[in-house]
Amino acid sequence: MSTTEATYLDDGVELTRRIEAPPETVFAFFTDPVRFKTWLGIDAEVDPKPGGEYRILLTDETRVSACGRYVELDPPRRVVFTWGFEGRAGLPPGASTVEVTLTPDGEATVVVLRHTGLDGRDWCDFHVWGWNIGLDRLVIAGAGGETSPRPYDDARPDR
Repeated sequence: MSTTEATYLDDGVELTRRIEAPPETVFAFFTDPVRFKTWLGIDAEVDPKPGGEYRILLTDETRVSACGRYVELDPPRRVVFTWGFEGRAGLPPGASTVEVTLTPDGEATVVVLRHTGLDGRDWCDFHVWGWNIGLDRLVIAGAGGETSPRPYDDARPDR
């Protein structure tokens, strides 16, 4: 897997990946629960419509879930959703915003993920760590590859 450097914004981070799949395929990884859990968590419930809720169980060890609401869906170009955690203090559900832009690049897709509304460098660093793991897995899953079923349990920074 190849991670990339993140760009730090005033209140968030931006990460980019190139995925060997068309935007229509990649878009589904943000709206389909089966595909969502191949790259970001171990379980997913999603209602992909503006105002629809989602919940992604990130790790079996800590039982932390990322959750929020879809704000905008423009298939296959863009998806925007709020973000926060159940089971982790400091960033409640819906407290920040994730904007994903999908741009065709030949047979592939360039994914730009911009996560804003993060308070301080620690939250930015934490999300760079987490999104790097997730996006590296999306590169694999989006191209049709297999990913392990537990993305974060063995990759925590305190190990």
